[in-house]
Amino acid sequence: MSVRRLAAEQPESFAFSKESEKKVKFWLNKYPEERRASAVIPLLWIAQKQDNWVSEPAMREIAARCDMPYIRVYEVATFYTMFNLAPTGKHLIQVCGTTPCWLRGADDLKAVCEKKIGRKGRDHVSDDGKLAWEEVECLGACANAPMVQISNTEGDLYYEDLTADALEQMIDDLAADKPVKAGPVSGRKASEPTQAKVSVLTDESLYDGSRAKPIKLPNTEPAEG
Repeated sequence: MSVRRLAAEQPESFAFSKESEKKVKFWLNKYPEERRASAVIPLLWIAQKQDNWVSEPAMREIAARCDMPYIRVYEVATFYTMFNLAPTGKHLIQVCGTTPCWLRGADDLKAVCEKKIGRKGRDHVSDDGKLAWEEVECLGACANAPMVQISNTEGDLYYEDLTADALEQMIDDLAADKPVKAGPVSGRKASEPTQAKVSVLTDESLYDGSRAKPIKLPNTEPAEG
């Protein structure tokens, strides 16, 4: 595994936003005081979703919140490649290059990214600061290959059944700050068969979560006082 280092330029300070604070409290309330360090990964993720990367001041703030040594937070952040240790594009396009996607055209998608954005790597950001791309291993959507995941402060969404032309249009739309619809560009729902004679997955309640029974997690209520 390659060595991952923090960005040379760092902000002077970091503070969770009002919205992020709600999420921080949720995760810290899940664990007893002596186990607050268990929330380190969720808090790192919250910081990244706020600023699109995890800065050194953010790590120190998280260390204080989790009551753990700063070096331990640093070790976690540098070990897991899902954490951006330096600013990247507003939209980070992650192209799956594993076998199913490769067999169905991942190389064409990578060629589009090189053409529209430039060389791969989170540290190579388009001149307008909006786009960066990298190749990743399996993202678990093999039935809808080829596909990419686009990560930004709004979330991490899948774009599937892609063609080179479809991805090129998506990149143009992102650069123009236009919305890009997630899911299979073919129009199918989830991974339903495209040539089946019998329609399946037509009932949206099968996959929209409405059938799930509500659950109450322990220690999720804000502490009194």
